[in-house]
Amino acid sequence: MEYLYLLLNIGSISIPLLYSFEKNMRFIKHWKAVLLSLTIVATVFLIWDAIFTKNGVWGFNPDYHLPFLLFGMPIEEWLFFFCIPYASIFIHYSLAYFKPNLLIAKDITKAITITIICVLLPILFFNFDRAYTAVNYSFLIVLLGVSLIYGLEYLRRFYIAFLIILIPFFIVNGILTGTGLEEPVVWYNNDENLGIRLLTIPIEDIGYAFTMLFGNVFLIEKFKKKD
Repeated sequence: MEYLYLLLNIGSISIPLLYSFEKNMRFIKHWKAVLLSLTIVATVFLIWDAIFTKNGVWGFNPDYHLPFLLFGMPIEEWLFFFCIPYASIFIHYSLAYFKPNLLIAKDITKAITITIICVLLPILFFNFDRAYTAVNYSFLIVLLGVSLIYGLEYLRRFYIAFLIILIPFFIVNGILTGTGLEEPVVWYNNDENLGIRLLTIPIEDIGYAFTMLFGNVFLIEKFKKKD
């Protein structure tokens, strides 16, 4: 089943990409901001990914991906950072288009953000020797801290959108981490994470997804303003 990872990427992006050309929403009109954002965020995550792959923090099962590697990572992993974020942020902007007034109050958004940071800080402090936990939550804390000052308005909708995004996230990431399979597509070294799984998904993956996706939304909004 060496095409599984590739099919997950293609399946995830196909419908959102098709509907990006829908005549009313016309999400494709923001293609410059979206492409630039995807490239910047993907670059950061791919560097992180390559370092962790080299050091055995995680790895990839060759039974589920094509035999083309770049910096130790299958080509499907490179595609992941474009296909999955695109599909996810499309959900966010669809919500903005069809439900423009569906926003969390600013005070509540600020309280949620501060609470998340306060919860993550002690977890980070007591698990700084676990590579995935430490790097993942460090990125997330920094992003949320910056967003309190420069991106609170974006979080007002993204917190709602992220709850919706978690539905396909659990399906795709569940398969990648072994749900319904004899072995996972992507394996994790549990010495480098908290060892807490939601079904087969390491709990850190939720923070990882949030950072990757909101990082894109944050940059897209900044680039759209420049346009």
